[in-house]
Amino acid sequence: MKTYLVGGAVRDALLGLPAGDRDYVVVGETPEAMLAAGFKAVGKDFPVFLHPDSGEEYALARTERKSGRGYRGFVVDADPSVSLEEDLGRRDFTINAIARAEDGRLVDPYGGARDIERRVLRHVGPAFAEDPLRVLRAARFMARFAAHGFQVAPETIALMRRMAESGELAELVAERVWQELRRALACAQPSAFVRTLHQAGALGAVLPEVEALYGVPQRPEYHPEVDTGVHTEMVMDMAARLAPGDDVIGFAALTHDLGKALTPAERLPRHHNHEHAGLEPLAQLCARLKIPTEHRLLAEAVCREHLNVHRLAELRPRSVYELIARCDGLRNPKRIEQMSLACEADKRGRLGLEDQPYPQGAALVAALRAALAVRASDLAPGLSGPAVGEAMRRARIEAIAAQRKADQPL
Repeated sequence: MKTYLVGGAVRDALLGLPAGDRDYVVVGETPEAMLAAGFKAVGKDFPVFLHPDSGEEYALARTERKSGRGYRGFVVDADPSVSLEEDLGRRDFTINAIARAEDGRLVDPYGGARDIERRVLRHVGPAFAEDPLRVLRAARFMARFAAHGFQVAPETIALMRRMAESGELAELVAERVWQELRRALACAQPSAFVRTLHQAGALGAVLPEVEALYGVPQRPEYHPEVDTGVHTEMVMDMAARLAPGDDVIGFAALTHDLGKALTPAERLPRHHNHEHAGLEPLAQLCARLKIPTEHRLLAEAVCREHLNVHRLAELRPRSVYELIARCDGLRNPKRIEQMSLACEADKRGRLGLEDQPYPQGAALVAALRAALAVRASDLAPGLSGPAVGEAMRRARIEAIAAQRKADQPL
């Protein structure tokens, strides 16, 4: 049985990155032979098997032929005559089309090792255009590898642009778009996801609410980067820096300023009430991509409240309490903690302000903890019904006021 380690395990080893899952390709075998050797069949669309001891995936070498629109319109051929080179040729990028034989020898017919050295993300061949999902995969790979110096090859960007213009990205189902976006938001440089799609003319097909932010000016005294799309990129990367791997905070960072795309031209570069205007496009985006509830609720809170958090020192204790209550922070304290980080990312995601302190975040969390420290047993005896709730509200506002006096001013 000729087996080869393929894909990400080979790529990441050449990059000096920690090893992830190990996948193998088997050449010259049949499903019957794999089963006879003790492997367990798990593939639905093509022959994939689990090793009887390690549990690692072994797939028969295969080719794919386009048979319809979208990313599911393929006919798979896993005949024993399919060569390793043919199997590698159906893959998306050259850096993923490298195999390692059992003796350590690299099989690299498409120059993937050279592209790793040059830090280039390049498609293997014209078959790339047959799968619209690969446009999103290119963007997601950039979110992961841009921090390592990678750039998309110009010919790959050009091909992605032609794919976007063909309209096939409309065939992508919401779950697949969200899967790629979510994984990108957890990467080290999530801005590269939206920037790559924007450069390829593909962002409007999957995230039109975000595409609309590019070219929208902001007041330079508050936003030296001026362009709202660029600001959104910077906020995404700052969120990844403050909360590594947290795609919930990352999604809030991505969507916090959607309302600025709706500002009438005559009002630019001011964006009065953009925080409330952004709730409608946010709702549309969440409905279309079937965004999970946790992500949606935090994004709504950050979109609506980020300016209030920025000016927290100006708010009265009662207003701070009401802000926390509006965001359901008394029942879900984690949301307030996440919101404080997302708002910090917004404030520091600006040109030249990346290292500025943001005491508002800590102050908001401190106010929350002061409010949560109030217990019903602290209230005057004899209360019942609505009076208990009103007494708790007043006590929590007083606790926030006391906490703010005790702490140093913002």
